[in-house]
Amino acid sequence: MKADPKGVLTGAHFIDGDHACAEGAIAAGCRFVAGYPITPSTEVVERIADRFPLINGMFIQMEDEIASSIAIQGAVWAGKKAMTVTSGPGFSLMMEHIGLAAMTETPCVFVDVQRAGPSTGLPTQPAQGDMMQARWGSHGDYGIIALCPNSPQECFNLTIKAFNLSEQYRVPVLVMMDECVGHMTERVIIPKAEDIEIYPRRYYEGTREDFLLFKPENDLVPAIVKAGDGYNVHVTGLTHDERGYPVMTAAAQEKLVHRLVDKIRVNADKIVEYKLDQVEGADIVVISYGITSRTAIPAIEQARKDGLKVGHMRLIVAWPFPEKYICALASQVKAFVVPEINYGQMVLEVERCVGGKARVDLVPHGGGSVHNPKDIHNVIINSVKGKN
Repeated sequence: MKADPKGVLTGAHFIDGDHACAEGAIAAGCRFVAGYPITPSTEVVERIADRFPLINGMFIQMEDEIASSIAIQGAVWAGKKAMTVTSGPGFSLMMEHIGLAAMTETPCVFVDVQRAGPSTGLPTQPAQGDMMQARWGSHGDYGIIALCPNSPQECFNLTIKAFNLSEQYRVPVLVMMDECVGHMTERVIIPKAEDIEIYPRRYYEGTREDFLLFKPENDLVPAIVKAGDGYNVHVTGLTHDERGYPVMTAAAQEKLVHRLVDKIRVNADKIVEYKLDQVEGADIVVISYGITSRTAIPAIEQARKDGLKVGHMRLIVAWPFPEKYICALASQVKAFVVPEINYGQMVLEVERCVGGKARVDLVPHGGGSVHNPKDIHNVIINSVKGKN
């Protein structure tokens, strides 16, 4: 492998989603990764471990997922872009530190290559059972961003996007892959480094006195400082003031947490991303994400051959959820069909947004394999008839 001076492997490659994710992290400027081997995500860090020595990066295999998820936060405050990688059981262990990253506004990336659970489950088989955990897994109120690639090319592209969003909003960003996408091998085009848009870390440049005058109402996302630069910022998971020092009052809690939530909610329209196919004029819209967005395509095409007006909405950004668009769409269609490799998670958000204006039918799957397109097709047909 021959990389350019920035470590980017420009050109066409035939690689799987896990390896493409690793290359996306490198292209985004990530130079610190901590992780613990867990199927089906291990190939991401195997690629990182192979590539990092050549580009002045550091990979550390930690003793567990808890250590991994805190190590990356220390690296960020030391000035590096950082990422950790895991799957279901490890993702559960990382929840406390996702909350810590949200509270301390530490920009970092968590990659979850989902597998069938609960508990150890089926380590080598796909699922989409971590979607609600991604949003609500840590305690308290906070905002995060979660992306759902459906191909190796998107594993590359969306990993770069994850780093950019983490820097822009100073939040942990989650890349919610699944085993199929992670182990799927396809053609991936990696552009030249100069053609890749990178959002730079916004460091504060000014006097210590001016830094302490920061007012959250003027900027929902403050500039960050780096350990050793002399600003003496305290980094804590406790409720804190602008300097990072603990303030144990309800007023401080309201001021801080309201901003942590608002910096995602207020900017949701800028963050939300989805792809539409023949939604305009459709009677039924299939809403899908990840590998399920690909297994849904044959079912949609068959339903169209049957004479039905079926549209497809694919979630690229799952959190924040595109509630405004789905709320508006609910007044224009008769039904929504939501296939998921779980027993009903994102469908709950669809139901909330639709608010009874249209039918919402889940196509559940327990994991271990992908949907049979016939099952999705049958639900589309029955949804038209009002039978589900």
